[in-house]
Amino acid sequence: MKRLLATALLTTAMAVPAAASELREMALDYFEPLPSTIPQIADNRITPEKIELGKALFFDPRLSASGVFSCYSCHNLTTGGDDNMETSVGHGWQKGPRNSPTVLNAVLNEAQFWDGRAEDLKAQAKGPVQAGVEMANTPDNVVATLKSMQAYQDWFSAAFPDEADAVTFDNMARAIEAFEATLITPSPFDAFLNGDDMALTDIQKEGLELFVDKGCTTCHNGVNLGGNGYYPFGLVEKPGGDILPENDKGRFAVTETAYDEYVFRAAPLRNIAETAPYFHSGKVWDLKVAVQVMGIAQLGEEVSDEEADKIVAFLESLTGEVPEVTLPVLPAETATTPRPDIMVHEH
Repeated sequence: MKRLLATALLTTAMAVPAAASELREMALDYFEPLPSTIPQIADNRITPEKIELGKALFFDPRLSASGVFSCYSCHNLTTGGDDNMETSVGHGWQKGPRNSPTVLNAVLNEAQFWDGRAEDLKAQAKGPVQAGVEMANTPDNVVATLKSMQAYQDWFSAAFPDEADAVTFDNMARAIEAFEATLITPSPFDAFLNGDDMALTDIQKEGLELFVDKGCTTCHNGVNLGGNGYYPFGLVEKPGGDILPENDKGRFAVTETAYDEYVFRAAPLRNIAETAPYFHSGKVWDLKVAVQVMGIAQLGEEVSDEEADKIVAFLESLTGEVPEVTLPVLPAETATTPRPDIMVHEH
């Protein structure tokens, strides 16, 4: 009897890793774990000096015309790398048109913004600084601001030692990109992909299997589980106008081709449990509801409460460890630093 019991226990113990192994093998057909080192970027080698400069710029509100808004304003590293608002508030307390995507792991996206209009984080960094509803500044004013402080001149020279005039708008963007490339958040799901059978709970494993079986991986795949393709929102059935505003036609504004009406970049799902509200409109605050909306809109099927709970449990395994970031001490303004401009100017 004891021998039979021991055999049964051994068989059960062996079955769990086998099941996990099969699930992992299936998952690796669609996903990949985060890189173990900071990703290198085309035309912008990451160095410690660039990272430190980029961190200072990321937190400095003087990149905005008003001196109020920084990159950190909409990409709060303590709350999931976004601002947890439907749409962001910017210069003159104007409300922006879309939900702020997370900056965490954004370096691994194929393109930036909901419509993919920026090819990388360098291009992305320049957009909000100049957008009238965000930071409302100009390249010339940014450069004048940075050059007015000797510490910034020294930091730029250290980060870009081969350039005689290192303080430029382009180099500002390159430095911010270098810092943002460090914001990688390894998660339990990465541990599972790397061979840890116990990194996911049973319900998370069931949710992963459902996520794959239902076809969510058609759009949400790769290292970021999204961020790497463009798809119509409402592929099978368009959601209501509150979730999919009629006046926001997505990638159509970039390509001006009818085929791209209401097409958006697939949202990357890492840290998704931390980044409510959801979708480009920011109209859905509950992750379970968002999963069920996607089931009808993209897959043409209702996702039951039980199934949605399991998928949400899996998505929670994508919540990663945010790297420790020490707040920079920024240089003080000087007599030549441009003064804050809080007026909203018509363009």
